[in-house]
Amino acid sequence: MSAPMGAGAPGQKSKNFRAAMKRLVEQLRPEKTRAIGILAVTVASIVLSVIGPKILGRATDLIFAGVIGRQLPPGISKDQAVAALRAEGNSTFADMVSGMSVTPGHGIDFGAVANVLALAMAVYVLSSVLAWAGAYLLNIVVQRTVYRLRAQVEAKLHRVPLGYFDRQPRGELLSRVTNDIDNIQMTLGQTMSQLVTSVLTVFGVLAMMFVISPTLTGVSLIVVPISFIIVAIVGRRSQRHFKAQWMETGRLNSQIEETYSGHVLVRVYGHQGEVERDFGDRNQKLYEAGFGAQFLSGLIMPLMSFVGNLIYVAVAVIGGLKVANGSMSLGNVQAFIQYSRQFSQPLTQIASMANSLQSGAASAERVFELLDEPEQTPDPEVPVSPGPTTRGRVEFEHISFRYQPDTPLIEDLSLVAEPGQTVAIVGPTGAGKTTLVNLIMRFYELDAGRITLDGVDVAQMRRSDLRGRVGMVLQDTWLFGGTIRDNIAYGRPDASEEDIERAAQATFVDRFVHTLPDGYDTVIDEEAGNVSAGQKQLITIARAFLAQPSLLILDEATSSVDTRTEALVQHAMAALRSDRTSFIIAHRLSTIRDADLILVMEKGQIVEQGTHAELLEREGAYARLYNAQFVGAIS
Repeated sequence: MSAPMGAGAPGQKSKNFRAAMKRLVEQLRPEKTRAIGILAVTVASIVLSVIGPKILGRATDLIFAGVIGRQLPPGISKDQAVAALRAEGNSTFADMVSGMSVTPGHGIDFGAVANVLALAMAVYVLSSVLAWAGAYLLNIVVQRTVYRLRAQVEAKLHRVPLGYFDRQPRGELLSRVTNDIDNIQMTLGQTMSQLVTSVLTVFGVLAMMFVISPTLTGVSLIVVPISFIIVAIVGRRSQRHFKAQWMETGRLNSQIEETYSGHVLVRVYGHQGEVERDFGDRNQKLYEAGFGAQFLSGLIMPLMSFVGNLIYVAVAVIGGLKVANGSMSLGNVQAFIQYSRQFSQPLTQIASMANSLQSGAASAERVFELLDEPEQTPDPEVPVSPGPTTRGRVEFEHISFRYQPDTPLIEDLSLVAEPGQTVAIVGPTGAGKTTLVNLIMRFYELDAGRITLDGVDVAQMRRSDLRGRVGMVLQDTWLFGGTIRDNIAYGRPDASEEDIERAAQATFVDRFVHTLPDGYDTVIDEEAGNVSAGQKQLITIARAFLAQPSLLILDEATSSVDTRTEALVQHAMAALRSDRTSFIIAHRLSTIRDADLILVMEKGQIVEQGTHAELLEREGAYARLYNAQFVGAIS
């Protein structure tokens, strides 16, 4: 089932950027103490880094004063030297000297310069150490936050109803759980530190700039409104591309997962070309969305650098004139130029981070959409249990159920399965057979009526208690990456080695296990490709056998085994079904002849019920199904 096209169409913006970022910040709340520590060391690091240029400016003043002092006659004061220069007509030079701390005839004081440089070195080293400490703490905060977010998503997936997975393509869901959370981690790791550092740096540098020269500060502040204009224009256009990028990533993942899980059928039916075209179309859409997002976000840095360079030129020219007229020292101009660079750089980073935040917000929104999905009905606060020993009497009392509100499926159905009975359910595809047993397991909730187990409404039981009493073998086998022994023991993790082998022998798994190089320690690969479909089915049957459930549900459990093995498994099934109520969904009517009760379903209703012989005598729906399989095949 594909996702609704309107839900993730390219070009769609984040529904609410501010709300998504607010919820993302709330995820950091458990790390409040560490966050305060990060803020403290970051402030200290920035204060020291901001002081650095001012200290280096002092070293420049000492060197420049020494150079100029050597050019002046010794033995006179600075005022006398300035007066002499004005008398000679060197007014510009005189203005510059008057604004300097210079001693005529004295050269560079290398001792004082060395002390200033040592102080600058200590300040920068300490600033770097504090910055490293902040980065270390930040990494802890981000990793712990993402760890909790992944845990929330994992827990949520166990609380959403089964219908959610029916509506959601697996690749799209996996993309939210992996790609989107990874993008959130990258966004938090890269932008949190830069954002805090950049904002604090802007304020710290701005304060130092005002101290040095309010005039030059006013010139530098021109970059601020320009930055906001650039961010507003570019960010608004790039936001929708980031949203589209992650949407298309999910769709491409879904298509890849679907194609490669069924690659054998793709080749059998010769659809390689169609798959390649489909992949090419989706890949092209992802390319266009990704290119648009990265191109637009990439415009911010060059634009901001261009504006910053213009401001740099203006500061250099005006500062040079101020040094020439003696209103500023060369060291202060040098420091101010460094500050202007430091001022424009964090603004550029903040502008650039706006697009990273847009990308992170788009991913956060997709993850929060999953976390906000309606959950299955919670277990009752005071659950009821049938008791330690379950007899297995199942009763359907006027139940109604529909997947879609306007499409009835099961209406007013009643049924009783007595303890120890084997109840077979047959009927055409879509009749509601599998739905019926899914309702027993509470994979879906009833619209009306109730189902009882030994007189207890299953809705009043904990799901874990209910499902712990039920064994289920499905037509679609599922084995996880692990040994054959581990896959069988999944039905009862505390089972002994003897119990596992006994279950394997009863279900004829033991026969083929000994033909494998590692026996029960044979590792099932990711797609269980090293065992046949029939062998996989036998392992799942052994798993159910080991669990020794009170209620057994078999949904086409022998559909993947050969005729000879099926006959053997039927004997094992007979032993497994003894003394417990069993529901069997079957299309092969030969496998249910011995059932105590056969239900024939059509369009959600039980149209016939009885034993195999009784139903054949009626020559109704069951007889038509039976004759279609056997008589028709013979003729």
